[in-house]
Amino acid sequence: MDRFLTQALPAISRSKVHSLIEDGLVYVNGQSVRKSWRVTGGDAVEILFRPQEPSDILAEDIKLDIHYEDEHLLVVNKPAGMVTHPAHGNFSGTLVNALLHHLGQTTGKDNLRPGIVHRLDKGTSGLLVVAKDERVHRKLTDQFSNRTVEREYRSVVWGKFRQTEDTIETLLARHPGDRTRYAVAKREGKVAITTYRVLESYVDTSYLSLKLGTGRTHQIRVHLEHIGHPVFGDSTYGGRLKRVGHLSGVRKKWYTDFFLLDVEHFLLHARTLGFVHPVTGDTLRFAVEPPELFSKVLELLKKDAMLELDK
Repeated sequence: MDRFLTQALPAISRSKVHSLIEDGLVYVNGQSVRKSWRVTGGDAVEILFRPQEPSDILAEDIKLDIHYEDEHLLVVNKPAGMVTHPAHGNFSGTLVNALLHHLGQTTGKDNLRPGIVHRLDKGTSGLLVVAKDERVHRKLTDQFSNRTVEREYRSVVWGKFRQTEDTIETLLARHPGDRTRYAVAKREGKVAITTYRVLESYVDTSYLSLKLGTGRTHQIRVHLEHIGHPVFGDSTYGGRLKRVGHLSGVRKKWYTDFFLLDVEHFLLHARTLGFVHPVTGDTLRFAVEPPELFSKVLELLKKDAMLELDK
């Protein structure tokens, strides 16, 4: 039944189909059925849709940095500090609030919000693709699920690397002691794959290019902490004051007083995004350099490394 409905109703996502079945809203010949029901010729399939009440998510006139837009989708460069999707404690100032205004909607309903296909953490800047209808959303989601989307990130991390390139593959799960965090798991969890390449090395830090094989929550940040190179400025995963404790007094003061006071968010940027347009079939690829503060930190770290070499 779930496969049949997914094919018969292309404008509805798979998760929505499963939800309808599990809630007992799909009937065959007058009887509620499970998703394992085998559909045969002559079956009369009836689906009940509950009315959706408007949510309290309001459109807000927030400037967006849009890099591409057509009638089907748009690609936006999200700034660090902006929450992607409204959630507890963040119902205003999010990307969805801004998109509602941009798309001419006054409020968002639970089933009619702008089609956020993938998310970036609040502190992560960079490119996101947004679908304008359910059919496009579903096709883009399939590309992400099938790992055919190109995603490259840039990050400043603590420490130097012995290997200039490597792939990290682990299981990820909720942290057993803190439900707001994730951690590498030994047994139960979802497979997570991240490939990194060292672009530049500085005195105490490195500049990386990272590519995602999967798209788990906090994946890059957890993986980099796991290998001992947390993201610069990431207080959740050991990349802030915890990393400067072992440094000498002068260098410790340099990082804490000069960098970390100004770096409000961790230095992780979704630089490149490539995918196949779900309607036209064209291959689209976008790239945007890290924001100004990120670039200024890179410049200062480079100068610091050159001074050390001169010494």
